[in-house]
Amino acid sequence: MRALLRPALTAFGVACLISAASVTSTGTAFAQAKPQQAPSQAAPAEAPALKQIALTDKQIDGVLAAQKDMDTITEKLAENTAPDQKVIAQLDTIAKKHGFAGYDDYNNVVDNISLVLGGFDPATKKYVGVEAVIKAQIAQVQADKKMPAKDKKEAVDELNQALKMPAPQVENKANIDLVGKYYDKLIAALGDDQD
Repeated sequence: MRALLRPALTAFGVACLISAASVTSTGTAFAQAKPQQAPSQAAPAEAPALKQIALTDKQIDGVLAAQKDMDTITEKLAENTAPDQKVIAQLDTIAKKHGFAGYDDYNNVVDNISLVLGGFDPATKKYVGVEAVIKAQIAQVQADKKMPAKDKKEAVDELNQALKMPAPQVENKANIDLVGKYYDKLIAALGDDQD
């Protein structure tokens, strides 16, 4: 549901969501996240560019601390509906409580974290880049003997589509090490927004 509230990033958003949604313990289950839009929003011709920032420990701690409160609000929202001003005000208050200038600032930090997370191999917890993660997922889906053919085709098509939309390069290379330091906590906190 949080993905609904954040503005569309760029194509890397799909890859990040797919990457974070992978189940790596058995290698046989895959979840594909589809970008969600409120019905009143038309798909933009081009998604707004992500404002990349150098992340700090304080920002990541703030995201981790705010997540439970954010989830409490966003889980109550109906699927595919835009939040009203009252909900936005509540989210803004939570963001400020956890050290952000507001909800937009919080979202920008989460988006920067997601950009980096999308390039981590969930099995090794090492940064390999979004393209390598997607290619590994394609191979894993194709090798899955238990997945129905229709689901397999759909998953591979979505992953191939994500490959065609290049993710922006991580401009702040120090973000990779920082996100890696918090990888398990971030996946636990942010990974559930793939529903």
